[in-house]
Amino acid sequence: MEGERPASPARSSGLPAGGADGESPGGGAPFPGSSGSSAPPQGEVLDLDEDEDDLEVFSKDASLMDMNSFSPMMPTSPLSMINQIKFEDEPDLKDLFITVDEPESHVTTIETFITYRIITKTSRGEFDSSEFEVRRRYQDFLWLKGKLEETHPTLIIPPLPEKFIVKGMVERFNDDFIETRRKALQKFLNRIADHPTLTFNEDFKVFLTAQASELSSHKKQGPGLLSRMGQTVRAVASSMRGVKNRPEEFMEMNNFIEIFSQKINLIDKISQRIYKEEREYLDEMKEYGPIYILWSAPEEDLVDTLKDVASCIDKCCKATEKRMSGLSEALLPVVHEYMLYSEILMGVMKRRDQIQAELDSKVEALTYKKADTDLLTEEIGKLEDKVECANNALKADWERWKQNMQNDIKSAFTDMAEENIHYYEQCLATWESFLTSQTDLHLEEDSEDKP
Repeated sequence: MEGERPASPARSSGLPAGGADGESPGGGAPFPGSSGSSAPPQGEVLDLDEDEDDLEVFSKDASLMDMNSFSPMMPTSPLSMINQIKFEDEPDLKDLFITVDEPESHVTTIETFITYRIITKTSRGEFDSSEFEVRRRYQDFLWLKGKLEETHPTLIIPPLPEKFIVKGMVERFNDDFIETRRKALQKFLNRIADHPTLTFNEDFKVFLTAQASELSSHKKQGPGLLSRMGQTVRAVASSMRGVKNRPEEFMEMNNFIEIFSQKINLIDKISQRIYKEEREYLDEMKEYGPIYILWSAPEEDLVDTLKDVASCIDKCCKATEKRMSGLSEALLPVVHEYMLYSEILMGVMKRRDQIQAELDSKVEALTYKKADTDLLTEEIGKLEDKVECANNALKADWERWKQNMQNDIKSAFTDMAEENIHYYEQCLATWESFLTSQTDLHLEEDSEDKP
């Protein structure tokens, strides 16, 4: 059964329960060539081929506040309005805390699926309580993402982890896979909670607070099947027509997205390959310790030396495991999330173009007087306002997303570099200590042999 159920001390499955993950983006300066409202030239987008030592500091963009005025779902209570204000010299006051944990397996005659417990703690006045606990499955997250895209077509909605996985790579209900998905789902919700507009979306509130029956009823609301089909047909028709005069700033934005997508997909593949090779290296290195222990048995003169070598190898294995843990928990999820973001950005640009294409078609119809001119003039006025709102919302959210992306990726790679430095220093110190002890031992033996 979908939805939530009361918390119980024992769960039906033995699946791992995850803890809360902090989802605050990493701090730091962004990548080079990213300031201003327009996208940078191609050579400055996540440039992997040039050495750039200086990172341009990204200034805060006050235009983010303008974006809130375009959301029809924006609450007007004093507390909600205060929550959306960002003071220049003061830290953000977080008032919505979300944890995704306790994955639980459900087996029916039709399907097998996983639900996750979602705990929400808040001090917002528009919530009926300060704490909520519900259970949601992956399909519920998909519904929420779809509703956010429908309500805010030109805002950048955070990505969800993929529904399907590559066959043969990992089991769908493997504990590691479930834990990885849990973390990604928690990041998805916290990204929404930290967004100045999405955080006040009514569907988001329902997702966090509604009982199973209430959520099911809420999902059935809204436009019917025929209405949704009509919207889809109009969207396809608009995309087929294309946009004749896309503004220059959105042309640059689209170029940025295309180059970013290529670069981040390459980084994601390289990162996954490095992790795989590191795993193979670790598995092979673990075999050497026992070999040296066995070797020491028949070698009475070398027994201590060979055991010391085995001890050094064991210490290096533990250091390697720690480094790989940092790689899998800090770098890989960030890179993969922004690889998924590249697909989200393409969808946002397509929806913006569809809105403009609809306006262009009305203007063209009015030019050739293909329909009632008074009605067309009224529709054109409404569409012009819609296009302007969509453009302003996207421009404001674009700057916010780009700064977060630069901070997150820089922080992930910086942390990984520091972890690598610590790893090599630790391994070097281990072997230096071994060599020093062996040198001292040989000098002591040589002094004893002298008359």
